[in-house]
Amino acid sequence: MRVILSESALGDLIEGRQFYEDQGEDGLGDYFEKSMLQELETLESIADIHRLVHGRQRHICGTFPYAIYYRMEPNGDAAVLRILDCRRDPRWIKRALKKS
Repeated sequence: MRVILSESALGDLIEGRQFYEDQGEDGLGDYFEKSMLQELETLESIADIHRLVHGRQRHICGTFPYAIYYRMEPNGDAAVLRILDCRRDPRWIKRALKKS
């Protein structure tokens, strides 16, 4: 199985990295990026076990308060739609997912 990132998910990664980079702690943005890439690698082996939230499967990340929202494709690939900060307003998250 492959994990395929949408443009929105890639943008979410870049935005999250920049957010943590701007916190002023050296290397925090890099750490965020590495952590998210590890979560995506993990998703390759555990995709399709997560419950549906707002019509998408949701994998909660361990190190940072983020969730990976994805859907399973007919060929077995996991299409990552968004990678969102769980601290956001749930209504905002729902709207963001509807656009995906």
